[in-house]
Amino acid sequence: MSTPLDSPDEGGTALLDRELEELIREETIEPGDHERFSHYVKKEKILESAITGKPVRALCGKKWTPGRDPEKFPVCPTCKEIYESLQK
Repeated sequence: MSTPLDSPDEGGTALLDRELEELIREETIEPGDHERFSHYVKKEKILESAITGKPVRALCGKKWTPGRDPEKFPVCPTCKEIYESLQK
């Protein structure tokens, strides 16, 4: 009978390392126009991001960590178009 310590590449920390790498790949923050536009995101996701530092995904698909006052920027045209299509 083997234990996890006998074969560390099959589980244990190796598995955790692979899972962490996958999470990091998924959480990659995209560069781009988020500096120039305000994006539409669910309010609860903004709050969660403020608490955890986890990036959010806007309606347009843009992923970033909010940190600027959205009132100072124009609304992302793609987010606005998607939001308006949802209201119909």
